Amino acid sequence: MPKNSKVVKRELDDEVIESVKDLLSNEDSSDDAFKKSELMVDDQEEKDVDVEEGSDVEDERPAWNSKLQYILAQVGFSVGLGNVWRFPYLCQKNGGGAYLVPYLILLLIIGIPLFFLELAVGQRIRRGSIGVWNYISPKLGGIGFASCVVCFFVALYYNVIIGWSLFYFSQSFQHPLPWDQCPLVKNTSHTFVEPECEKSSATTYYWYREALNISSSLSESGGLNWKMTICLLAAWVMVCLAMIKGIQSSGKIMYFSSLFPYVVLLCFLIRGLLLNGSVDGIRHMFTPKLEIMLEPKVWREAATQVFFALGLGFGGVIAFSSYNKRDNNCHFDAVLVSFINFFTSVLATLVVFAVLGFKANIINEKCVIQNSEKILKLLKIGNLSQDMIPHHINFSSITAEDYNLVYDIIQKVKEEEFDSLGLKSCQIEDELNKAVQGTGLAFIAFTEAMTHFPASPFWSVMFFLMLVNLGLGSMFGTIEGIITPIVDTFKVRKEILTVICCLVAFFIGLIFVQRSGNYFVTMFDDYSATLPLLIVVILENIAVTRIYGIDKFKEDLKDMLGFSPSQYYYYMWKYVSPLVLLCLLVASIVQMGLSPPGYNAWIEDTATEEFHSYPTWGMIVCISLMVLAILPVPIVFMVRRCNLIDDSSGSLASVSYKRGRIIKEPVNLEGDNTSLIHGKSSSEVPSPNFGKNIYRKQTGSPTLDTAPNGRYGIGYLMADMPDMPESDL
Repeated sequence: MPKNSKVVKRELDDEVIESVKDLLSNEDSSDDAFKKSELMVDDQEEKDVDVEEGSDVEDERPAWNSKLQYILAQVGFSVGLGNVWRFPYLCQKNGGGAYLVPYLILLLIIGIPLFFLELAVGQRIRRGSIGVWNYISPKLGGIGFASCVVCFFVALYYNVIIGWSLFYFSQSFQHPLPWDQCPLVKNTSHTFVEPECEKSSATTYYWYREALNISSSLSESGGLNWKMTICLLAAWVMVCLAMIKGIQSSGKIMYFSSLFPYVVLLCFLIRGLLLNGSVDGIRHMFTPKLEIMLEPKVWREAATQVFFALGLGFGGVIAFSSYNKRDNNCHFDAVLVSFINFFTSVLATLVVFAVLGFKANIINEKCVIQNSEKILKLLKIGNLSQDMIPHHINFSSITAEDYNLVYDIIQKVKEEEFDSLGLKSCQIEDELNKAVQGTGLAFIAFTEAMTHFPASPFWSVMFFLMLVNLGLGSMFGTIEGIITPIVDTFKVRKEILTVICCLVAFFIGLIFVQRSGNYFVTMFDDYSATLPLLIVVILENIAVTRIYGIDKFKEDLKDMLGFSPSQYYYYMWKYVSPLVLLCLLVASIVQMGLSPPGYNAWIEDTATEEFHSYPTWGMIVCISLMVLAILPVPIVFMVRRCNLIDDSSGSLASVSYKRGRIIKEPVNLEGDNTSLIHGKSSSEVPSPNFGKNIYRKQTGSPTLDTAPNGRYGIGYLMADMPDMPESDL
């Protein structure tokens, strides 16, 4: 640099320092330390916490105590109830072991790349979802608000499921378990089995009548179920206490809530493998049905499961990663957490099918005994000839193989009269083919299997405590996806906001603990998240790859990670992932249009489920959920586009006071052309369009004025600045 340039630069620096001293003169004159503070401006790197070495600015943003704590938080958020009761169902329904092939392919195409993208932008910008997308493009700032709305909707009903698990957990400390046998009803003359239970099963009756006390339709409220109301309150108190201090409080709980489910799953797997029939269940799971794998429905459901298993679009991934240091290897984290999630799903599926194989074996044995008794009666009355029965068959200790042999012989000989005999084929495969998912798996099928375990109360306590921990891990990420963006954007106290959020959610959540509450849970689960989240993630992908620029994003990653990620991610982000997401969105809309909107109502008289269509007001609620979730995106876009609000942000950093220093507050401007992540010197980065934000001190002006696009100004006038290049955002 020429010598005269250094002189000019020194004079300009002196003028800035002099201006700052004028600003400080308005403060307490006795605060010498405050007067000696320096103005620190570093717009190109936009650092508010992780500043350069040697800076006096302290890191005020909370940070994870260790890398392990952060990984456990991400694992706890991504590994949830869906891994236990949704993935095994999809595996059973869509070709057994063959389902793992499309799942793995889609995990590599959309799962890991998009998970990596969210981790990277959260870690570098160090803001919640609102701040991140507002930084990249203020016109798309509504993406962050939409994520918060979806998180709130999901949190409302997800914590109800935790409440259900707490109820079953509290009822597991007794032997025999309360859902082991059907209750007896006494009247004046005799005692009989409860008819509703006799027509279904003990566990089914306990779930619908004792736990939920469910009504027969959505329109029939039936009042509050006080047992579940107390459990819901307990669930929200647990979430509030864990989240009230942010990651300082929830991070410590992660060590237990994230690791305990693995201990339980491993214990269940070892115990399950020792049970009779467990091998049949696992064999059924891993037997591939390759012809099913070619159906489009299988790929659609696999893509949906990948999408929701990693928590994409919720904002929790971004919120958790925003507490990392900027040089953290988030690429390694993305791959690690994604595969931990996948192997957890496989482990849970092994456990579920081992236990269901054991249950199917017990049901099959009962079937064999009952039908063998029928055959003996038919032999006595002469409807069947003794000559049909092979000589080695002993009906007092008949095996499933021998019964099926007899069954086949009778079916061939009595071909025309066979249906009237009332015999059933007792096949373990038939029982295993009955697809069970969600609450039906956790609170009916699995609980029934556990009643046959030795020391069943212990296993029941372990199982439902595992469900509580799985749910809490996901709830922490979901609530963090609400709290962090609002705290970052509106600068409210986290403790107060957390308490208010939990209180509001509890009172709204009372609709889920009515007698008809289970139907509202189904409604919210079907309509509040699927389509809005798909749209959110598509817009996230577009914002980074098209608006911000994929090439600049790659440079940013190289600067942050210290190496350039594989070119594979370039093609996934720019071409493949958006196309797959659009296809998934269209397929989901078509599926939603073809499937009649409704729910399965429990009919007490017949003790069966019956499909009911939503009433008109129910359809309005379903549509409103989807519209409200995605509405922030167009609203923010129109507000920014039409300049309906005064955006006081500028490309210069604002000045704020902190601990006797003036520190920079980064302000986001749509026209900022600096790199999102890649820190460069001022000579390397194109100058932003300063507009009216550059001021020169006006001599002889002692008054304190409010300058546009800044917090304070002291008699500044516009400096003569050359035209700056426009932003490409």
